[in-house]
Amino acid sequence: MKALCWHGKHDMRYDTVPDPQIQHPRDAIIRVTSCAICGSDLHIYDGMIPTMEHGDVIGHETMGEVVEVGAENKALKVGDRVVVPFTIACGECFFCQRGFFSGCERSNPNHKIAEKFWGHSPAGLFGYSHMLGGYAGGQAEYLRVPYADVGPIKVPSHLTDDQVLFLSDIFPTGYMAADNCNIQPGDTIAIWGCGPVGLFAIRSAFLLGAERVIAIDTVPERLAMAEEARALTLDFKHEDIYDRIQDLTNGRGADACIDAVGTEADATASFDSVLDRVKVATFMGTDRPHVLRQAIHCCRNFGTVSIVGVYGGLLDNIPMGSAINRGLTFRMAQTPVQKYLPSLLERVENGEIDPSFVITHHAPLDQGPELYKTFRDKKDGCVKVVLKP
Repeated sequence: MKALCWHGKHDMRYDTVPDPQIQHPRDAIIRVTSCAICGSDLHIYDGMIPTMEHGDVIGHETMGEVVEVGAENKALKVGDRVVVPFTIACGECFFCQRGFFSGCERSNPNHKIAEKFWGHSPAGLFGYSHMLGGYAGGQAEYLRVPYADVGPIKVPSHLTDDQVLFLSDIFPTGYMAADNCNIQPGDTIAIWGCGPVGLFAIRSAFLLGAERVIAIDTVPERLAMAEEARALTLDFKHEDIYDRIQDLTNGRGADACIDAVGTEADATASFDSVLDRVKVATFMGTDRPHVLRQAIHCCRNFGTVSIVGVYGGLLDNIPMGSAINRGLTFRMAQTPVQKYLPSLLERVENGEIDPSFVITHHAPLDQGPELYKTFRDKKDGCVKVVLKP
């Protein structure tokens, strides 16, 4: 089959790779009908994610049609149309039973590698390094889905691929970002990053009852989409974000702040942002956490900082003194997608949200390598790419 494969920093290729096979009786094989490039895939593209190997098939936003089912999988049948969560979960362990599917104890066969980095291993993920399982990803013609009697959700025929594809990751992730904030009537939520996850966080914050959302970015197309979603937008290259949020909240700060950016925050003129870039470039640091520092400072006393942007290693100069002395709550996770799928599919079916709003580019899978660069460089108005094998 054909697939998009990683061969090093900024080197994505459209390769021929072996077809996936059933390896466990609970598996399923799907023929991919739509997949997408995620913002977190760009961390792989930029060489930021350790334990990648040449030829790895990547991608974790995937849906399609079931073409083969393992003997013990009674939840799916050939012909079912499904969306596949990016988190792989057994459904039976301590964490899965409590709804923490992204902490699954069984789905990462390489958990020992993750434990060396993080102390404990999270769940395995599709197409996201050997530290997280070494699973082939879904930017391909076919995908093997482990524990397929737990993860994939069947979707009705009257909804298009574009309406449901993002249930695999960015819609649940944006929704969780807002859900973490424990939004109360009258709340102001500040969101850093108007990429796809940030845009879903904006709409989710309003769905959950926020009175006002402040959205921070600098890319015109992203700011325009945020404004279409009723957010008040700030351009961090032209405004002092801390001062503006203070002005907008009468000096109190935002009730909750969402970091939807993560490790590769764009450079600003601030000293800490420049220092972050120097440290990463000289291998003296692993991440660029400028946004997280700013979110902490902009959050009101006893507010919440919700982190869904991806960080991978050790973060320097985080103002924990500010967080502790002002009583901030931190909530973060790789999204336990399975927890949110039924309710979010219902919201789509009810017309409360049409996730396809975020798509700017459709293309065949063989154009993936070129579109990785377009997405990474924020060219051609690119906000979200959907690929068709």
